Amino acid sequence: MTAVTTAALGSRLDTALGRLTMYRLVLWVLAVLAGYSLLLNVLGWLTFGLPEMLAHLALCLGLTYASSQGLGALFHVRPHTESSLITGLLLYFLFWPSELFWPSELTQGPQLAELAGVALACVLASASKYALAWRGRHIFNPAAAGAFLAGLTGLNIATWWAATPAMLWLVLPGVLLVLYRTRKFAMAAVFTVVAVSIVAADLLRAGMELPEALWQTFAQRPVLFFVGFMLTEPLTLPPRRWQQLALAAVVGVLFAVPYNLGFVANSPELALLAGNVLAFALGQRGGVRLRFVASRPLTPTTTEFSFRPERPVRFAPGQALELHLPPATAGGTRAAKGDGKAPGKGDGKGIRRVFSLTSAPGAPLLTIGVGTAEPVSSAKRALLALEPGDGLTATMVSGDFVLPRDLATPVMLIAAGIGITPYMAQLAGAPAGDRDIVLLYLAKSAAELGYAGELQRSGARILARLADGSAPPATMEDAGARRIDAAALKDLVPDIGGREVFVSGSPASVRSLRAAARGAGARRVHVDSFTGY
Repeated sequence: MTAVTTAALGSRLDTALGRLTMYRLVLWVLAVLAGYSLLLNVLGWLTFGLPEMLAHLALCLGLTYASSQGLGALFHVRPHTESSLITGLLLYFLFWPSELFWPSELTQGPQLAELAGVALACVLASASKYALAWRGRHIFNPAAAGAFLAGLTGLNIATWWAATPAMLWLVLPGVLLVLYRTRKFAMAAVFTVVAVSIVAADLLRAGMELPEALWQTFAQRPVLFFVGFMLTEPLTLPPRRWQQLALAAVVGVLFAVPYNLGFVANSPELALLAGNVLAFALGQRGGVRLRFVASRPLTPTTTEFSFRPERPVRFAPGQALELHLPPATAGGTRAAKGDGKAPGKGDGKGIRRVFSLTSAPGAPLLTIGVGTAEPVSSAKRALLALEPGDGLTATMVSGDFVLPRDLATPVMLIAAGIGITPYMAQLAGAPAGDRDIVLLYLAKSAAELGYAGELQRSGARILARLADGSAPPATMEDAGARRIDAAALKDLVPDIGGREVFVSGSPASVRSLRAAARGAGARRVHVDSFTGY
């Protein structure tokens, strides 16, 4: 397969996945896996019994949904339906379906206890989102918390039966799809290498051959299911990539090394909960309430939104803020004043969206720049419908798209369209003379060059490449209208090989510009893709 074909396939996959939020994608993948498990049972490859599996699935989905709705009403919080269904599906794969689900046999003690254990895990998983939370952010993976706490009662213990050889053939592509969407392949690889190495080494010491040891580790241990659907859950990860990789290694050890402390023994859920505690200690602890202040047009197709946080928000220039958006109605009804709620439905892509911060750390207001060209999504409608004083929540800050700490390191920044946004916080914190910065800004026309005044004041060398061939402002150098490939980059910035390069924009733009930077001699290229919202 040629590089061009691979790039085209990657672009089409990014476009398809960009239409889904992570919640929707994970929900669909898990739903397909659940359907596949029922098919395997019909074919005789799983032996739980189809009525028992259907009843188990209904119990997990029904109880997590009902308990989430009830707890949401109790805490006066809008419950997240897709989140509750994901939790139910995870618990479906964590606990064995009970052999006896019919009323005439529920009087038998062991089976009734197992059933009660699953039910308790479902309710506790939902409750953990509210009771085991800090400032609106849940600390623990809900499914893991519910399974672990239910196990402590002795009623039932999680078996992670998704780790069966027959399930592997669909679990693997599902996990790869989720990891591709989250760009967490490196984190998954660290965990997998650590965990598999430890488990396989134990099996080799027991006399097993290497191929059999590896097969048993992948096919009969929940390594892939664990890393794809639980360890890499965004809300329980630390904000920086190196922290995530370190976390993956630690959890990999806890996952694979056997131990028994008397009242608890090693288990996947306990390993994940320990990792959750570590991640919480490293990250922005809990959500932050924001008050909308104002918006201003940056270009005919982009808008900046300003918010006042109720308390300081820690972030590094280049990082992104996840906003819990109030859904707007189809007619554009504004968010409810003060509480961030509004009637109506969104576009099916969820209510949490990630935006690069354009304000400098320590500034009194947090600002984001958003593309607002038609057609406008429900997320953008919600932002455009905000009025001064309206409230919403920022749930976390994360990202590794940050400049080198050493100010002596020269950098080149390449922005395609709205990809200019993460650079604004970086340039605001790097006045002229502090760092050697070259910014190449790609836009359709001079009218689409946002933040022109801020860029001029930054003191950086600004190159503008305008697709329509028009001239940029006098404060920017004209890079012409030619296609930006390796030769063009080398011509524009001859010393690109000695600079750290940062590329920001749509996935297709980033893929093309990254290849061009590599071809021009850049040794270190950092990327930040905007998949759309």
